[in-house]
Amino acid sequence: MDMVDYLASLGYNPSKIKRDDYWYRSPLREEKTASFKINRKQNVWYDHGTGQGGNLVDFGVLYHSCSVKEFLEKLDNNFSFHRQHLQVKNPEDPITIGSPIKILSEGRLASLSLLRYLKQRRIAEEVARKYCCEISFSLHNKMHSAIGFKNNEGGYELRNAWYKGSCSPKAITSFDNGGKELVVFEGFFNFLSHQSIYQNKTLSSFNFLVLNSTSFFEKSRELMEQHDSIRLYLDRDKTGQNCTLQALSWSNKFKDESHLYKGYNDLNEWMQYIGKSVKKGLRLT
Repeated sequence: MDMVDYLASLGYNPSKIKRDDYWYRSPLREEKTASFKINRKQNVWYDHGTGQGGNLVDFGVLYHSCSVKEFLEKLDNNFSFHRQHLQVKNPEDPITIGSPIKILSEGRLASLSLLRYLKQRRIAEEVARKYCCEISFSLHNKMHSAIGFKNNEGGYELRNAWYKGSCSPKAITSFDNGGKELVVFEGFFNFLSHQSIYQNKTLSSFNFLVLNSTSFFEKSRELMEQHDSIRLYLDRDKTGQNCTLQALSWSNKFKDESHLYKGYNDLNEWMQYIGKSVKKGLRLT
C-alpha cells in the first residue's frame, strides 16, 4: 500500500513535493514546518524532528498507538477504501492544490439513505441535524454524499454506509459551553450517541471534545486539563485503553467512563446492541 495514499486517506496532504520526496507537517506531533518525509519510490518515511522512520506498518503502529496485529486488522477492515490509487496533488501547482476529496456543497441532512444509516446506528435525527450536515463531494471524479462532522480547522469527518474518511485539514472538534467539566470521545458517532442518550436532559454545563483521531489525544492534554473534571468515553480497544491509562496517570481529574459499554468496542456499538445477544469483541466501523 502506497504511504502517500494512506496519509491522504487520513486527511494529510504534502506541504511540498520534490521528485520522489513528499514533505508533511508531522502527523505524529505538532509542528509548523514540514519535517516529515515520505520517499514514495521506496515507500518509507522519516521524521526529522524525532529521528524515527520506517515503513507503513511502523507508521501505523505509532499513529494509532496500537500493536502490529491491530494495525493490520485496521488495514484489512478499510482495504476497499484504500486500494484505488489516490491522486495526491502537488501543492506547488495552483491548479491541482488540494485533497483527493473535493467538497462540492454543504447542506441540511436530507438524504433518505443517510438518515436511514443514522437510524441503523441509533442516532436521533434531531441530534444529527444539530451537529452534522450533508456533504456532497467528489472522489476519483465520482460524486458522493456523506454525513459531515466539522472540525475546528474547517475539515470534515465523512461517513455513510460504505465510506469512512475525512477531508483535510484533520483536527479535533470542540464545543465550549463555558462548563468546568469536559466529556471526551474518540469518534463523532460516539459523541452523537451520547447526545442521543441524553437529548432530553440539560448538557449545557458540560464542554465536549471529539478527538477525530487518537493521534490528537496527547496533543489535547493542555485543553483537557483546563477543566476540573474530564470524563473519557474512549474505545475499549488497545489504543483507546492505552490513552485512558495514560490520562489516569496524568491526573485524578480524568475519569474512565468506558465501563458503561464493557464488552463492546465503543459507546455507539453498545447503544446499537444493548439487550441483544452479540459476540464479545464485535467491532463496527
